Amino acid sequence: MSKQFDVVVIGGGPGGYIAAIRAAQLGFNTACIDEWKNDKGGPAPGGTCTNVGCIPSKALLQSSEHFEHAGHGFADHGISMSDLKIDIAKMIGRKDSVVKQNNDGILYLFKKNKVTFFHGRGSFVAAKDGGYELKVAGAAEETITAKHVIVATGSNARQLPGAPFDEVNILSNDGALRIPAVPKKLGVIGSGVIGLEMGSVWRRLGAEVTILEALPAFLGAADESVAKEAAKVFKKQGLNIELGVKISSVENGASSVTVKYTDAKGAEQALAVDKLIVSIGRVANTIGLNPDAVGLKLDERGAVVVDDECRTNLPNVWAVGDVVRGPMLAHKAEEEGVAVAERIAGQHGHVNFNTIPWVIYTSPEIAWVGKTEQALKAEGVAYKAGQFPFLANGRARALGDTTGFVKFLADAKTDEILGVHIIGPMASELISEAVVAMEFKASAEDIARICHAHPSLSEATKEAALAVDKRTLNF
Repeated sequence: MSKQFDVVVIGGGPGGYIAAIRAAQLGFNTACIDEWKNDKGGPAPGGTCTNVGCIPSKALLQSSEHFEHAGHGFADHGISMSDLKIDIAKMIGRKDSVVKQNNDGILYLFKKNKVTFFHGRGSFVAAKDGGYELKVAGAAEETITAKHVIVATGSNARQLPGAPFDEVNILSNDGALRIPAVPKKLGVIGSGVIGLEMGSVWRRLGAEVTILEALPAFLGAADESVAKEAAKVFKKQGLNIELGVKISSVENGASSVTVKYTDAKGAEQALAVDKLIVSIGRVANTIGLNPDAVGLKLDERGAVVVDDECRTNLPNVWAVGDVVRGPMLAHKAEEEGVAVAERIAGQHGHVNFNTIPWVIYTSPEIAWVGKTEQALKAEGVAYKAGQFPFLANGRARALGDTTGFVKFLADAKTDEILGVHIIGPMASELISEAVVAMEFKASAEDIARICHAHPSLSEATKEAALAVDKRTLNF
């Protein structure tokens, strides 16, 4: 007899494991199926985020930032360094250790919350007795049944036509995290989050990095003023970013890769690099899910079709995270996972897409929430803008990092915050105040009147809020 559960989650990434834990906390007999393996073949829950995305990339970013500070910033503090070296193998080993700690932490949370874990690939078999029969293809194949199924199978890196990933010379985000030695020349196709973060890691460690972007504008999703500042800073750091290019071909040689392309002026160019990272987006992962067995509807992009509450076309089948519409962000998946578990319990799960923050963990960090200035203009919304530079912030001066600014956008009549955009130190942490404020419909004046610790980087957010009404205290 197959094992029976109230809720089965297919996929153990941020959306999946969070959904499973919350469902169990709400009293459901819950299971989670996940197929990720560590280097020993054991379970490695956490999905792309934990294994080859958010977590390992931040570990490498931190290591490379320490290296750059030691080589270029410590002298200003009176700290002298000589014979500075980087042990790439040890750096990669630390990254792997951080990943394993997160994998183990998820398994611990499953055990603590009484979530049954199945290591293998989950797929639909048939609709059965008002529920669903599922197959787990792991070390030993077994069948389980569920009243509710939550699909959280994530996404895969999009390949460039004619240039498949070999993870040796042509790299996805996975291979980019495992380069065994600093390449002399590194090419990156795509100037999105992955491209900029991985390009930054290897640039700091000594690689000559060229980023090729098809779009004519840099960081088109970000506020224009932030994008312009970022482009200026990255160029100064040594990242060579070419916009408006059209890739003609990619030739993968024995030890190098040649990218032929047409530049923005229409001239034919060729770029020879030791390694090439391709980061041109991600595609929903439904490989092996067997949706046809139950009639689960997919869209033209292969994503699972859901409504605003993450319901699919099938009763009691839900889907969250990268495998559905919306931004492919780990924290968006987490919010959807919690909301779906609560909806199954008859509660009112809540996800506000307008207050989902975006972060790029480069140096300087870039973070934003809400509308950009160009979006407000296009929509004809009357707004006020306030901006404050970190150059005038005492804490930033003490840190030795005064790059960037905080920018507030507020409704011209009501003063409600419509968007906040930050480029500068610790932007990833500072943006949370804006998210909370917007979730509770705060005004720019509300932020301006809140006491912020002095000296702190958060004072720049207060100053930017003050600047909306053309005021400043300039701590």
